[in-house]
Order: sequence, then structure tokens, then C-alpha cells
Amino acid sequence: MNFDFSDDQKFLKGEARKFLEANSPTTRARAVLDDKDKAYDEDLWKAVAAQGWLGAAIPEAHGGLGLGHLELCVIAEELGRVVAPIPFASTVYFLAEAIMLAGNEEQKAYLLPKIAAGEIIGAVATSEGPGVVTAGTLQSTVTDGKLTGVKIPVTDGDIANVALVLAKENGKPGLFLADLTDSSVTREAVKTLDPTRDAARLVFKNTPVRRVGNAGEGFELVEQVFDRAAVLLAFEQTGGADRCLEMAKEYALERYAFGRVIASYQAIKHKLADMYVKNELSRSNAYYGAWALNTNAPELTVAASAARIAASEAFWFASKENIQTHGGIGFTWEMDCHLYYRRSRQLSLVAGAPRVWKERLVSHLERRNAASAA
Repeated sequence: MNFDFSDDQKFLKGEARKFLEANSPTTRARAVLDDKDKAYDEDLWKAVAAQGWLGAAIPEAHGGLGLGHLELCVIAEELGRVVAPIPFASTVYFLAEAIMLAGNEEQKAYLLPKIAAGEIIGAVATSEGPGVVTAGTLQSTVTDGKLTGVKIPVTDGDIANVALVLAKENGKPGLFLADLTDSSVTREAVKTLDPTRDAARLVFKNTPVRRVGNAGEGFELVEQVFDRAAVLLAFEQTGGADRCLEMAKEYALERYAFGRVIASYQAIKHKLADMYVKNELSRSNAYYGAWALNTNAPELTVAASAARIAASEAFWFASKENIQTHGGIGFTWEMDCHLYYRRSRQLSLVAGAPRVWKERLVSHLERRNAASAA
């Protein structure tokens, strides 16, 4: 079993890094952060669409490149390295994956080409406030094809054209597509720790929707989509964590204290070593998740959970230790450290917090062990 990428995939990774280093320096993220009226970088979004990355995993028959999920994984990692201020994850990891997984032919034919071309920005709306959404707490309802309810927070909800919404229909949870440009939808921007990724509160009042998948399969479909997205998010988080380690190392090798570079002090060495270990653990789990995703292996749920947990921990740890390694200057606005810290917290909450994924991992392992014992 080979968990490494092919030469072609490594070439794609290298070209993606060159492209993003040239077209998405951290000044791009800062421009969005500093401009209250700017929710994302439209020029970068168009450039990424022109590269074909939005349709990397979308079949050629539906306007994509038809490359596969492994290629999408290497692109995700490079996007994470530059904290790209674009709605790539919401559109590609969630909306496109949901349509490819459970959409009917009409939905695939209409949405997938537009996603690949960058003409549609997606969002996933499952949360209705603090806590995990369950069948007992889900309040949004669909009656006669009309959706009523409130979703908060919705990542990229203020800029998206289409939202994937979890709601009840005839008392059973379902997954629905809602046109956010409809006049029945009210949007309110929500402030978050990372303004380079838009968030909103969405209010639906008799909004026309179309169901994705079969009736009553809402939670099952959400879990499947989230498993796929978790692997892709893990690569994005791993890319960000790696860049944090590089930043910390570079600064430690050029900063002097008491006549010595600070990298020579044991306390700094330990920080960098701990970051490296967590990053490698994250990468190992992400690679396992990529294999499971690409082969649609039965282990996907466990692999996705493990990747999600390890990557969230690695990125958060690396981002805060990067700040600490930079010392007093690391806490200032002028340094880029806070951009990665912000993104690490934002990504750790998309598709559920690490605590939720830990519970999912334990539950799946218990069920698997019970089935083996039986």
C-alpha cells in the first residue's frame, strides 16, 4: 500500500506553490482583513478558477478536470500555506462534494460546471447556534418545498450564491439547496476571529429549496460530506502548520539574544521540535485520509476523524508557538503570525470542533470493535 503522491501530483503541488507564492502573498489576506467592505479576494478567486483548481475533482463530463481527490488534496495544502482569503473550502470541499455524492443528474449538470468555472460560491448551513445540531434540536423546516429557519454561523454565507441547508421535512431531516440571492433570504454579517473568511447569519422565510438525496437522509448525508471535507481541511491545516514552523525557524535563525541566535537555546529548540512532531503526525493522518477518500475505503470515517483531530491540533499548536518564538514582536499587527493563528481557529470550527470529531472517532472505533468481537 503506497500512501505517497505520484510524481505528477508532486509536480502539481510544486506548480501550485509557485503560483500562490506569486499571486497570493500574505498582503492579499491583509487587504481583506483591513477592508471591512471586502469579504474575499475576487481577483484571486478568478485566478484560481482559471487554473482549473475549483474543478480538480469534478468529472470532465460536468466541466471539471476530472483529476481526483488526491490532486485536490495537494492544492488544499498549498492554499493553507498562504492563508488564501477565498471561499474555496465552502464551495469545493462541501457544496461540490455534496452534489457529486448525492445530487441528481439535473443538479450535477447545472451546478458542477458553474462551480468549476468559479461562477458559484457555496456555503454549508447546518448550525443553528451553540452546540451540536441533532434531530431533537433542529428547528429549520421545509414545507411544500419552502424553507423557514435561521442558520448561524454560516461560513461564507454573506458572499455565497447557493447554500447547502440541513432542515426537517415532514419531521425527517433532509439536505436542501437554497438560492441565497432569493429575496426571501436575509443575511447579516457575523464577526469572527478571522475576518479573511466571511461568516453570516442567514434567515430563511418560505425560501424555495430543492432536496439533495433522498428524504430523511439529511444527517447521513451531512456526515458523509463532512468526512470528505475533513480530509481536505486536514491538508489545508497541515499546509498552514508547516508554514508556521518555517516562519518560526527562519526567525529563530536570524534573531540574536545575548550574542547568540535564539535557535541555539534549548527552549526554542524544544518548541520547534514539538511543532515538527505534531506536523508530521498531522501529515501522516492526512495521507491516510487521502487514501481512504480516493479509494472510497470503508475506513474513511475513522481516517477522516483522525486526520481532522490531528490537523486541528497541529495547526493551532504551530500557530501559537510561532507567535511565542517571535517573542514580543510576534504579537504585533505588523507580523504575519496572527494571520495563521486566526485561520487555525477558524478552520478548527468548520464542520465541527475537534471535540465533536473525537467523539465521532471513539464511537466508530467502539462500533467497529464490537462488530469484530461479534
